[in-house]
Amino acid sequence: MNLQFRKATPSEVPEIWNILQHAILRRKADGSNQWQDGYPNPEIVQQDIEKGIGYVLTDSETIVGYTAVLINDEPEYDNLQGQWITNGDFVVFHRVAIAEGYTGQNLSKKIIEFIEAFALANHIHSLKADTNHDNFAMMKIFEKSGFVFCGIVHFRGSPRRAYEKVL
Repeated sequence: MNLQFRKATPSEVPEIWNILQHAILRRKADGSNQWQDGYPNPEIVQQDIEKGIGYVLTDSETIVGYTAVLINDEPEYDNLQGQWITNGDFVVFHRVAIAEGYTGQNLSKKIIEFIEAFALANHIHSLKADTNHDNFAMMKIFEKSGFVFCGIVHFRGSPRRAYEKVL
């Protein structure tokens, strides 16, 4: 594989939305409630790209993954029921999704490795993320990638497991 991680472009919204739709169906098939409430949607992807926070993982020219990457921009993290490891600058990522036919190849972990490099390039030594309490696949990826469970945050009325990794 020839993997690269770069900002998504507006013309890629349909392809990214297709990847997210398959991920939404996988969450449902796994018995997870995550992403079963109309979020994410094409408008969210469009907004991510307009804000410059939408990123794609590509294998040569093929988009194989998507995520949103932000610096110090998650207000809900101020309301953590628990305790973060650090209280300084952090990179947060949301909406990790892998294309159909590319799952099971550790590409989510690869996305996290690219995000780690992005954080370090910006002199930031903390990654924070969250997932639904029933998204066991993502929890396993967090644990394998060295994240520590820090507590609970709430999004759209639902509790989410919050994690941090110090780089």
